[in-house]
Amino acid sequence: MVSYEILAEGIMRGDASIVESEVNKALSEGAEARHILVNGLIGGMSVVGKRFRAGEMFLPEVLMSANAMHRGLDIVKPLLAKSGQKATEKIVIGTVEGDIHDIGKKIVVFLLEGNGYEVTDLGVDVKAEVFAQAIEEHEPVILGMSALLTTTMQNMGKTIDLLKEKGLREKIRIIVGGAPVDEQFARSIGADGYAPDAGSAVELVGKLITS
Repeated sequence: MVSYEILAEGIMRGDASIVESEVNKALSEGAEARHILVNGLIGGMSVVGKRFRAGEMFLPEVLMSANAMHRGLDIVKPLLAKSGQKATEKIVIGTVEGDIHDIGKKIVVFLLEGNGYEVTDLGVDVKAEVFAQAIEEHEPVILGMSALLTTTMQNMGKTIDLLKEKGLREKIRIIVGGAPVDEQFARSIGADGYAPDAGSAVELVGKLITS
């Protein structure tokens, strides 16, 4: 039976070489790509997310873990595609128009990908129309919006208003986050949830998808 403990530990330590070696070893021992993804890669990043939220890991360490996880994903993704396996759910995420802050959003993306979601990152300074186009194109179950400025957080509400106009709002769940954002603001603009940090965002996505 294939053990994924060393693989998961490699991700937690941010050691891409260990991850690559253990993924290839598991494949050579007959492990399915799906099992490697769930038990090794996602398992390791899930622990990283919990430790980050608890303040036991910090941004540079999370970035190293994400890089290590992606090294493994690069190996198993083509195999998953061949077998017909796909990520569980699609998520579109971006920083709203006028805001170019990116680090917090990237951590959310890394953790979501590490938990098996297919994430389309639209980047920064994303106009409401671009969010709408991405929803039509990718058909996600979740839209995530981030803002770090009080002057740009209002564009979250404008984006939701546009989605309503286009008949897209009821097709997705919307979560928001960022330094100036709070639960009250999220409710006021009609979002489905607010996440104060990256770890909370992953938990919130899971709850919204299963509710």
